[in-house]
Amino acid sequence: MRVLLCHSYYTQRGGEDRSFEEERELLQANGHEVIEYVRRNEELVGRGKLAAAATTLWNRQAGREVAAIIERHRPDVLHATNTFPLISPSVCDVAHRAGVAVVQALRNYRLLCANSYLMRDGQPCEACVGKAVPLPAIQHRCYRDSAAASAVVAAMQVYHRTVGVWRNRVDAFFTLTHFARQKFVDAGLPADRVHVKYNSVSPDPGVGDGSGGYAVFVGRLSPEKGVGTVLAAWEANRELPPLVIVGDGPLRAAVEAAASRDARITIRGELSNAEAQRVIGAANLLVMPSLWYETFGRTIAEAYATGTPVVASRLGAMAELVEEGVAGSLFNPGHAADLAQRVAELTLRPADEQQAIRRRARQAYEQQFTPAHNYRRLLEIYEIALTSARERCGASSHAAKASQPNELSEMQPQAIEPLKHPMAVG
Repeated sequence: MRVLLCHSYYTQRGGEDRSFEEERELLQANGHEVIEYVRRNEELVGRGKLAAAATTLWNRQAGREVAAIIERHRPDVLHATNTFPLISPSVCDVAHRAGVAVVQALRNYRLLCANSYLMRDGQPCEACVGKAVPLPAIQHRCYRDSAAASAVVAAMQVYHRTVGVWRNRVDAFFTLTHFARQKFVDAGLPADRVHVKYNSVSPDPGVGDGSGGYAVFVGRLSPEKGVGTVLAAWEANRELPPLVIVGDGPLRAAVEAAASRDARITIRGELSNAEAQRVIGAANLLVMPSLWYETFGRTIAEAYATGTPVVASRLGAMAELVEEGVAGSLFNPGHAADLAQRVAELTLRPADEQQAIRRRARQAYEQQFTPAHNYRRLLEIYEIALTSARERCGASSHAAKASQPNELSEMQPQAIEPLKHPMAVG
């Protein structure tokens, strides 16, 4: 199979960037031909606000470039990871018109929420979900604390919804958990086209021995990740074990200040994937205290791969991936005392019980989060998209349309049929 992968890298590398690379490597390792169309958000530096806004709404240049790639390479599938803000959904449109099957990953909530987190003021927020015009996002400056920037993102959401990009130009979507899928379906995406595919952990780090005697937090040091809850729990409970914090971000100074006051707390900063997994494997447990609706929770799968139990917020995808008492425990999000209690309970269990929990954590990885599972599910979604593409244009139409580069390169979004139900996300 020939797959065209499209992705816009974030300024600060994150999980979506890693997932794009892992899926590329997974496809290549299984003999598929992969073509890439990649942009980097650093390209926006120095651009005027109007030019940046126009790019976010509909990047005609990206559409023309992808149309040329389609004409040259004739891919079977276009798989878009992140198209915001530099690529835009224009690439889905030209691929659809060329008869190429279009798959769009939903790795954040950008279609539903200006800041992509479904979170505001430290709490989950769904004020804009389902609204024809997401005015709350502008009123609360949800994107980069700017009313103007938030208005651009809101305009993007309204525009793509109104012209029907998502409903009419994508053959298959996939989210990372059933929880996230339900949010998108509730907001109006066609339920029969939204599928679930878990992330995988690759390469397999192997089982750790948990001999470090510490708890570990791995993630961006930012408010939505709940690192403040962790620091509060350790500050108020002197009986908790040592804590290792891996990551960087805007709250690093607060973490360093806490570490200077408490000898139990160590900050390791950014580590390579391999080194981070070694730290996780040696931990007694991993804490994932996020305050937002995580679309997946990669560190949970990474912990399971090493056999390390997880104490996570009872919220969103985390509550889906962590079954109480099986390979970890759940606590009320944002409640430091509840987190401390769960950590203490898990830490104080007899050694044989702790080993049993570690075995169950590893089993969870083997049953759900291996590269083989990821690859098999990705191919299933591709096949669903290919069937949809064949049904809408037929095999002969595919070949005919793919041979018309001039028509493809000049496609305009105004030609898209409007939605019958403009309230839908579609």
